[in-house]
Amino acid sequence: MTKAELVEQMAKDAGISKVASTAALDSFIANVGKTLKKKDGKVTLVGFGTFSKGRRKARKGRNPQTGDPIKIKASTVVKFKAGKKLKDAI
Repeated sequence: MTKAELVEQMAKDAGISKVASTAALDSFIANVGKTLKKKDGKVTLVGFGTFSKGRRKARKGRNPQTGDPIKIKASTVVKFKAGKKLKDAI
């Protein structure tokens, strides 16, 4: 499902315009990102899941084309753990 399809479905389900639905989705995405930027950022949506951030350590890897060893820098990643209702729905 693309963002456009999600906006259309949200508008249909909530009985609102696509413009309002787009604004709501954009606000949700922006606020999740803003919260995850904080030191202990975590967003929990009961029944749906939890967005959190984690740290990935620096490590050694290999260039798949040449086989040469490369260094991969440490990075911050977003994690998502599905909630019980979402797991049961699938």
